[in-house]
Amino acid sequence: MTRTVPLFIDGEFRESQATDWVDVTNPATNDVIARLPCATDEEMHAAIESAKATFTCWKDVAVSERARLMLRYQHLLKEHHDELATLLSHETGKIFADAKGDVWRGIEVVEQAANIASNMMGETVENVATDIDSYSLIQPLGVCCGITPFNFPAMIPLWMFPIAIASGNTFVLKPSEQVPLTSIRLAELFEEAGAPKGVLQIVHGRKEQVDLLLKHPDIQAVSFVGSVPVAQYIYTTGTQNFKRVQAFAGAKNHMVVMPDANKNQVVNNLVGSSVGAAGQRCMAISVAVFVGSSKEWIADLKQEMAKVHPGAWDDENAAYGPLISAQAKQRVLGLIEEG
Repeated sequence: MTRTVPLFIDGEFRESQATDWVDVTNPATNDVIARLPCATDEEMHAAIESAKATFTCWKDVAVSERARLMLRYQHLLKEHHDELATLLSHETGKIFADAKGDVWRGIEVVEQAANIASNMMGETVENVATDIDSYSLIQPLGVCCGITPFNFPAMIPLWMFPIAIASGNTFVLKPSEQVPLTSIRLAELFEEAGAPKGVLQIVHGRKEQVDLLLKHPDIQAVSFVGSVPVAQYIYTTGTQNFKRVQAFAGAKNHMVVMPDANKNQVVNNLVGSSVGAAGQRCMAISVAVFVGSSKEWIADLKQEMAKVHPGAWDDENAAYGPLISAQAKQRVLGLIEEG
């Protein structure tokens, strides 16, 4: 029987009462590996209300205690590193090496969250005017939310909720509906690390659920990573509803190749950029600009590309896995046809 993806609300993994469900598929096999609920309005409100109630006490927990939670969490993440990478591979199609890198980059951010005290220091200036001193405090905002993409199911959620929670906020995470299983496992380990119930909530869905988060008066800040059109929508909608919004989107990387560049290094970097994570990452090279002639590079590029091939997550000889979906494949083929 195909598993259903639970919600994580008020410290409990709950079966949703949703009527709208999404199939989660393994891109390498196209097998349905889980069914994801698009959370009901009642479930969304319950998650936000739990986060709001928890914030009233979590913000007063000593910074040192919040940091110790992150130390315990990063220890568990390291302990379960390969397990997380395997799960991630099955829902993204990534080869194991790429999946392990995804998890490890997230762990590095959790380590930074354990050092959050140094980022929460205010400033004091004496005698800014006669008999007047000035000081500033850095205080948590309240309930924050994160909306994450499919391409890094471990790293990007771990960019968001550990830093926010270590800073004294509570957090509602809405992972991509294409890759929800890694986030649920991250929550299980966070709970095992001793996270109090209510500091982290996980809800699922699509645009309707995102809109509720963007417009809810108790959400104070929004973090997003994804495509440019969606980022523009989230930034506009969020700020119109008086929220602090950071929206990361549309990374475009250009490689400028000079005539005296090392040919092997350039070719290896271009090939690695195009196939790493199947090209589905912000560090992929969008444009290569050759200063002078580019024709002399074509044969070497073709020769190197012929050496790499796709494969399953556990194929040690594979350079990359499949694209996330059949729709993504058709888009790439269309771009190739356009030339």
